[in-house]
Amino acid sequence: MGFGGSEFNGRSPAEAPVTIKILIAGGFGAGKTTLVGAVTEIRALRTEEPLSGPGAYVDNLAGVERKTTTTVAMDFGRISIRENLVIYLFGTPGQERFWFMWDELATGALGAVVLADTRRLADCFPSVDYFERRRLPFAVAVNCFEGARRYHPEDVRSALDLDPGVPVVLCDARQRSSARDILVVLVEHALSGLRRARAAGTNV
Repeated sequence: MGFGGSEFNGRSPAEAPVTIKILIAGGFGAGKTTLVGAVTEIRALRTEEPLSGPGAYVDNLAGVERKTTTTVAMDFGRISIRENLVIYLFGTPGQERFWFMWDELATGALGAVVLADTRRLADCFPSVDYFERRRLPFAVAVNCFEGARRYHPEDVRSALDLDPGVPVVLCDARQRSSARDILVVLVEHALSGLRRARAAGTNV
């Protein structure tokens, strides 16, 4: 999936903006749509539908009984870091019946944020497994919902059986500053991995 389009009109290659694609993944009801909406500088594109009809019988609402809508395609947002650096955010659908879309959304991504809800921690296993298989850098952000038990990041790391190098941070997906900090952690993690890979290639 390409980016840029009309942004490149009238610009020389040296002036063309750098675009970074980041996925926001996680289980059903973990806060993906909320995080994208909190940090985007444009009106977030959302593809939410009411939880009614057949979907109401398929989706497990345990722990998120107040949730009334669900993302059926993706969420989209944009952040301009500076004039020539733009981050595009793509929130993935959380339900298994929409996982066929993940390969398309993951194409060209620098990395991913996996939102974890400690009330339903097992729901983020598919996201973790997916990014590990694709060797796509990711960070786990534990969304601290009101009334939910708080856990130390290292306890979450152990429960998810994550590699030591995978960042695990606490967050509030509703707050712009918290969402921004998550993205900074992910980008630094991804760039660090790229530098290590290049160094290893140089030494071969």
